[in-house]
Amino acid sequence: MADSVNEKELAEPAAPQPEQPTSPAAAGNPRQPDARLAIGLAALALLATLGLAWFAWQDSERLAATRQDLSRRLADSEAVQREALVGAKQDRVALDALQAKVGALDARAAEMQSQQLALETMYQELSRVREDRLLVEIEQDVVMAAQQLQLAGNVAAALISLQGAEARLAKNAQPQFLPLRKLLNRDIERLKALPGADVPGIAMKLNDILEAVPHLPLAYEQRPAPAETVKPPKAAKPGKPPAVPAATEAADLQAKPFDWQAIAQAWLADLWHEVRQLVRIERIDRPDPGLLSPRESLFLRENLRLRLLSARLGLLARDGSSFVADLKQADEWLERYFDTRAPAVENARATLKNLAKQEVGAKPVELNETLAALRNFKLGRDRGATR
Repeated sequence: MADSVNEKELAEPAAPQPEQPTSPAAAGNPRQPDARLAIGLAALALLATLGLAWFAWQDSERLAATRQDLSRRLADSEAVQREALVGAKQDRVALDALQAKVGALDARAAEMQSQQLALETMYQELSRVREDRLLVEIEQDVVMAAQQLQLAGNVAAALISLQGAEARLAKNAQPQFLPLRKLLNRDIERLKALPGADVPGIAMKLNDILEAVPHLPLAYEQRPAPAETVKPPKAAKPGKPPAVPAATEAADLQAKPFDWQAIAQAWLADLWHEVRQLVRIERIDRPDPGLLSPRESLFLRENLRLRLLSARLGLLARDGSSFVADLKQADEWLERYFDTRAPAVENARATLKNLAKQEVGAKPVELNETLAALRNFKLGRDRGATR
């Protein structure tokens, strides 16, 4: 706008100035002041024109620079816009790709989550199966220990079974098994503190006596012990004189006569020895057992075996009174009906007397509480699984 105004001012000529009245002093040279004024005005107009031209030129330069700057900036902005459009398209493509990847990842995550749930379910089932198998094994160990205590009285075998069950629970190391471990440790301590007899050893000794019963000699079958006799010195028989050297035989016959008295004494001693063999007198400290038929002997041996078996049952049942009573009855039968001088009978009687002194009446440890706790624990787990 400033440039257009200046151009208009330069194009339009200056308006004519009104003529001023001339003074009397200037009347003699009327055109001199006008010329000076015109020159001044012309110079002033020239200067103004030059100033306006210079300002116009400066404005045009500024305008051209501004236009160039604007065009350059427009070009830059268009380039930036094009790059922005290209970047936006690329970002759109990348965003679509990322959205596709995110969708795939979501699907994969959902699949992995379902697989993880399936794996967790399988792991829980496997762990439950493993725990169930562990509980079954522990229950078998406890049942075996109870059977060893009740039937055989084998404290050592029962202790080994319980220690094995406790070791399995300790290896599993799960807190829900702590009550069972406490019960097993309590039973183990009770078995260790139990002063029981050697039931397996006593049963083996009873079995040895049972096997020897058919071969024990009876009392009526015994033979008298041979008497210790001192044989007289052998005398020379009439027909067989003692051997002497031939040189001294004639001298002896001439020196002393034939000894008939010594010959008679030797003959009487032999006769008395034979007579003593016909009659034997012995002293017995018990009544005569009498003769037994083969049938009665068989029944006697079988009754003795039954009595020993009853003693073994009393041993396994920890019934000390019946055990001792059966052993005493068996010992009485051995003393009454069997040959007490036979080594087999003597060993059997000595064994029975030693066994009767054993303390087998101790009450065995019961594992019913532990078995009930195991079964209740399994029942509770089964109910929790069904829910």
